[in-house]
Amino acid sequence: MDVYQAVTSRRAVRAFTDRQVPREVLERVLSAAARSPSGSNLQPWHAYVVTGRPLARLKKRAGERVAAGDPWDEAQYEQYPPALKSPYRERRSAFGEQRYGALGIPRGDLEARQRAASANWDCFGAPAALFCYIDRDLGRPQWSDVGMYLQTVMLLLRAEGLHSCTQMAWAKYRETVAEIVSPPDELILFCGMSIGFEDVTAGDVRTDRAPLAETVTFVED
Repeated sequence: MDVYQAVTSRRAVRAFTDRQVPREVLERVLSAAARSPSGSNLQPWHAYVVTGRPLARLKKRAGERVAAGDPWDEAQYEQYPPALKSPYRERRSAFGEQRYGALGIPRGDLEARQRAASANWDCFGAPAALFCYIDRDLGRPQWSDVGMYLQTVMLLLRAEGLHSCTQMAWAKYRETVAEIVSPPDELILFCGMSIGFEDVTAGDVRTDRAPLAETVTFVED
């Protein structure tokens, strides 16, 4: 698979089979992803890979919190600005329409949307999960580096025939994740990433992208 194929075939997959991902594949991907760019080579990412019984315990504990109606953990960073301006507001709304529309969930059915969102805590059935942390003392440029690392991981997973889904949602249950991975106090959980083989019987939901002219400006003769 070439780079263009990896980029164009990558998407947020939200249905996985229970086929196990070999550890040697994950090690190969993460070893290569360590070559991701970072300012002054800080390499600010801290990744925890969870599989098997530890992941089953995490899914169970998170599911119990959802069922009990536990409040989310105190946020350590702002996932979205409180008031998204245009065009970001419209793009987010369009994503919701596409995502839940494909599941047959009407716009006003908030309960059904919450049920669909709760699949996050099962990692959409994936047998492997990566949790990415960053030191709380680092700044915005280092958060950008972490984003480039995650993208590199996802593209390398595609090269291995795997799919993924990054999930900032896990930051809402960061304390439950911490019970399993035991990160040092100076680290903040940025996101989780479900990893596995796509369940192709579940159907493909692929969200649109803005046209090139809307996001790119060429300055030339």
